[in-house]
Amino acid sequence: MSLPPGFLDELQTRLSLTQVVGRKVMWDTRKSNQGKGDMWAPCPFHQEKTASFHVDDRKGFYYCFGCHAKGNAITFVRETENVDFMEAVRILAGEAGMQIPASDPQAQQKSDRRTLLVDVMEQAVQFHRMQLQTGAAAEARDYLERRGLNPETQGRWDIGFAPAQGGVLEHLKGKGVDEKLIVDAGLAAQSDRGNGLYNRFRDRIIFPIRDARGRAIGFGGRAMDPNHPAKYYNSPETDLFDKGRSLYNHGPAREAAGKGKPLIVAEGYMDVIALSEAGFTATVAPLGTAITDNQLRLLWRIADEPIIALDGDKAGLRAAMRVIDIALPLLEAGKSLRFALMPEGLDPDDLIKSQGAGAMQKLLDAAIPMVQLLWQRETEGRVFDSPERKAALDKGLREKIKLIADASIRAHYGEAIKELRWDLFSNRRPSRAQSPQRKWTPGKQAAWQRDISPAVSSKNSALGTGAAQEDYLREVVILATIIANPGVALEFEMALEQLQCRDQTHSEIQACLLRNMGAQDLRDVIYEAFGPMVLENLMTQRHVAISPAIRRAGDDEIARMCLAEEFAKLNARLGQAREIEDAVEDLSGVADEGLTWRLAQASAAIERAGRGDGEDKAEYSVHKNGARLKKDELTALDQLLAQIGMGSGDGGPKPE
Repeated sequence: MSLPPGFLDELQTRLSLTQVVGRKVMWDTRKSNQGKGDMWAPCPFHQEKTASFHVDDRKGFYYCFGCHAKGNAITFVRETENVDFMEAVRILAGEAGMQIPASDPQAQQKSDRRTLLVDVMEQAVQFHRMQLQTGAAAEARDYLERRGLNPETQGRWDIGFAPAQGGVLEHLKGKGVDEKLIVDAGLAAQSDRGNGLYNRFRDRIIFPIRDARGRAIGFGGRAMDPNHPAKYYNSPETDLFDKGRSLYNHGPAREAAGKGKPLIVAEGYMDVIALSEAGFTATVAPLGTAITDNQLRLLWRIADEPIIALDGDKAGLRAAMRVIDIALPLLEAGKSLRFALMPEGLDPDDLIKSQGAGAMQKLLDAAIPMVQLLWQRETEGRVFDSPERKAALDKGLREKIKLIADASIRAHYGEAIKELRWDLFSNRRPSRAQSPQRKWTPGKQAAWQRDISPAVSSKNSALGTGAAQEDYLREVVILATIIANPGVALEFEMALEQLQCRDQTHSEIQACLLRNMGAQDLRDVIYEAFGPMVLENLMTQRHVAISPAIRRAGDDEIARMCLAEEFAKLNARLGQAREIEDAVEDLSGVADEGLTWRLAQASAAIERAGRGDGEDKAEYSVHKNGARLKKDELTALDQLLAQIGMGSGDGGPKPE
């Protein structure tokens, strides 16, 4: 989302950094001078006893002389609350009494309606909390006490009770709340029998579900009747609540994970509460369904490697196996899952009560990577005493590994599976771990390796050193141009998101830019995230310094044309490289003439791409911006320009 000029300056002008930081620190009154806005405290970002964390309220900046953390109010909220840039702006804008400009009138109207629904939900939370203290809720209170939730814990989690008669519908109507709002909030529904509205939650313990910002968006209810067909029941989908995109305890868990706590994914409300009360505060749960792909993406925004801690029964194991199939296509470098499987018949709540938090910590420390659970699923309980059964195993593993989109991760999964397969089928001989000097060197690739190796092998051949260097230089120019020209960043967001960086540092800078789209000064963002050396190394490289988009930073038109040209050339050449990869992947045994022709054509195209200006001039055209491009690059450029609304070549290329 793009913010209007001056909005962030006005936001930080209205706020006192001392007040923002003061929520998280204890000021040292001996060193601080509140009148001058010169405040000192122990640093909230690292453990220390002396006050080395300095806040200059007049300049609006903080700096720690111990760990060198620094920034402004937005940076502080991002780091301490573990939120992205726009979420930090929303939090601070709410405190400053500023309304973030809506993109259009309809969006503003929708935002206003969501505010009304949130207010209705908060009234419902308070009603249910009061009902838990009534005589009708005696059985519910006894149940919670038996589960180890004392009144203080119940209050911390806003647990309530929905009575069988005289529920929240009647209460809110008595407060003058419109019936339509009550229905739209998911608290009541129209009876199929034509008897008017009825309460969705009746005779249930109520667990409020809050979004990442702490707003009540839905409820989970546990039936008091043990014979009820729906033991747990969640709010329906509403404008506020999308259970496939929400997590129970999202906000507190995100903040705790930002302070270094491991992110744990449990099965239900009670598990989350039990784990959190035992000190595992970065715990969340999906809402009545198996983990969805959207929830996985939410988890990876909180932590790089969440731990899935599911019940030790058959249902828990099945749920863990389903997570594997959902996660495989979404894996990225540094983003994965680990699994802590409970002892059979126990859930996290049972384990903590019977054996203590130490037993749970041991289980988390021993969590296994996803590749091991995948191997366990494909091999457990099966006998591989014939070539046909071994081939069936190879086929099953090959199909699963092919789901991984990232070529590098596919390769590493293949290596891990190869090791596990070797250990399984060589059980009469010492394993490689037991005998490191002995190496397994089969004459041919295993079946799963043929689906994994091509991406790597092709990059070592067709994408040789020259092409790799060219890609590296284009990545640098693209990233530097976006940093120097934040005004055009949003126009190229999709192209930047699809960019596959060869350099790890470039990938981290790319991710940082995508998280901060809309920021007015991306140089400050990169400086704060990576420090001065990374920014200086990027911006002072010779091919960056001579780029028109850098020399004339702030000229959006030049920046647009530079980015469009660089993306087009990079995508065109990578398209040729992918043709080789696809052809290699299609090979099985002896290559047919069609595949041989495809390889020859793609190799020739890449060879031409590396030739000098004096060769193959007939294949080049000059775009209206003066860029000298090959035909495929020109096509890619025009497609990108059309995508960002700049039109095509306006009459086509000029023949050279």
